[in-house]
Amino acid sequence: MTQVKGEHPEMAKKKHAPARRPEPGAEAAKPATLKDLLPADMVQRLKSQADGMKAEQERAREEERRRAEEARKAEQKRNESSMEYLLDNSSMDWKKFK
Repeated sequence: MTQVKGEHPEMAKKKHAPARRPEPGAEAAKPATLKDLLPADMVQRLKSQADGMKAEQERAREEERRRAEEARKAEQKRNESSMEYLLDNSSMDWKKFK
């Protein structure tokens, strides 16, 4: 058994086989997808239904954002008319107004 200087027999580099590329005919052997199995008009209807659902979700998010903004503005208006809130949040440095 010949040993290269500084190498342990179990630590020798292993040769890797080159990566195999799929054969051109292998594409036809791929399993059929649901899109391939359904009629084109049904796929189109499903896509339009998905788009409609996304649009509805976006409208719902926008409506929720608008309601939260209105609630925040109403709270701010109520606080600005409350003397207790104004006193609590004002600077109590009255010396600069003498």
